Amino acid sequence: MSGYTVCTIVLAAALAPALLLGAKGGPVDRLVGLELVGSVGTALMLVLAQVQHQSYYLAVPLVLVPLSLAGTLVFTRLLGDRDDES
Repeated sequence: MSGYTVCTIVLAAALAPALLLGAKGGPVDRLVGLELVGSVGTALMLVLAQVQHQSYYLAVPLVLVPLSLAGTLVFTRLLGDRDDES
């Protein structure tokens, strides 16, 4: 079994708890799940692009990283304190 296969299996197994955490729990738990899904999903796609030897597979992770960051910032903004509203 090659190292890429092991890495793919480990990352795929790590994606399941991240999805579960993002789907259930409180707002902060979902934010952590969102972060985990973004980072683990990006790493999984990078490994798969390396295994397939296809450089155009790198387009999806390159788009996913800024979108994950933007989604986290929006989610954090929505979770923020609303003391300034009256």
